[in-house]
Amino acid sequence: QVQLVESGGGSVQSGGSLRLSCEASGVTLPRYCLAWFRQPPEKEREKVAGISPGGTSTYYAEPVKGRFTISRNNAKTTLYLQMNSLKPEDTALYYCAADQIPCSPAADRDDWHYWGQGTQVTVSS
Repeated sequence: QVQLVESGGGSVQSGGSLRLSCEASGVTLPRYCLAWFRQPPEKEREKVAGISPGGTSTYYAEPVKGRFTISRNNAKTTLYLQMNSLKPEDTALYYCAADQIPCSPAADRDDWHYWGQGTQVTVSS
């Protein structure tokens, strides 16, 4: 049974940084693409970043390019999202997601089969 558990969310001021983690269990992690999504208040869930099973290919949504970095440690079965230069518009519930190969880091929301419960990120101005 695949389980994804996010952590690391919190409240920061604009310009600050946070590092999100997603611990995966019940999976052979090198066989999965992983991704981060977010859902701002009263908006739809949107893609933030994705990473290939081996970590060699990544995808970033335009609003976070140059500020966020996705990475993974397959030995530790953990996915990360380093978020720098945070803005109030980054405020959202952040989810990690997994999809078994064949898969793409750039895949749309409906293509991801496994989801965590989310961790809240709040950025104040």
